[in-house]
Amino acid sequence: MELRTLRYFVAVAEELHFGRAATRLHVSQPPLSRAIKQLEADAGALLFARSPTGVTLTPVGTVLLDEARALLGHADRVRVRVSAAAGAATLTVGILGDGTDPGASRLAAAYRRNHPGVDVRIRDTDLTDPTCGLRAGLVDVALTRAPFDETALRVRALRTDPVGVVLRADDPLARRERLRLAELGDRRWFQFPQGTDPSWQSYWNGGRPREGPMVRAVQECLQAVLWNGTVGLAPLGHDLPAELAVVPLTDMAPSRVVAVWNEGDTNPLIRSFVEIATAAYRH
Repeated sequence: MELRTLRYFVAVAEELHFGRAATRLHVSQPPLSRAIKQLEADAGALLFARSPTGVTLTPVGTVLLDEARALLGHADRVRVRVSAAAGAATLTVGILGDGTDPGASRLAAAYRRNHPGVDVRIRDTDLTDPTCGLRAGLVDVALTRAPFDETALRVRALRTDPVGVVLRADDPLARRERLRLAELGDRRWFQFPQGTDPSWQSYWNGGRPREGPMVRAVQECLQAVLWNGTVGLAPLGHDLPAELAVVPLTDMAPSRVVAVWNEGDTNPLIRSFVEIATAAYRH
């Protein structure tokens, strides 16, 4: 059983869908299906029960999933130890957003357990660059939110969060249980500086051009709401000052938490980070 084939298997087992697994692996679906069929032939048993809507693990597949994760984890640790011996045991992680996110906390703890000898350096970035300096070579991997231009990048989805509108607590709309974007059409929204990724800007402006103050950081967004009554958007579940309220938006696409790295970068520290992040955010 080759490690690459086991990585294919784990992706299908976690996504429970060949198409989504192929997208995650950046491969086409036919070779992925052939690899799984070959793996089933090697195992002498079916690993997945297939249906038109997706797949489910068989009892044999469940056993193999546990063993494959353990084997792949060991392989990554071997690569990291070799890298450390070669003096390459440093990983720079760009983070955009809430550093107190439970998923990020679990990721940090799990990465330390698996790679105690790796020097992890954190680069906290503002909202003007959703890739956290990845394209400029300032970080090895980014823990951020989509959408943004994914050209020459690899992206692993970790979690989706519903989004709400942030308003002053004394705003009449703050008493509503939910809102639609159209109900905020006459309000001022915050803007990002010129040159910010257009997909990113459009998402946080609810899909259309807006007028409002320029901001660069989360705190600036919140202060714009507090001082100027500006509309802000934020993932639900984040703590806000008592003077602010968040109301769920019914027609806003969820915000995707993602790990992203440069296409073609084979640094084993990055691969291990992404796999550990996938598990940490799944809980």
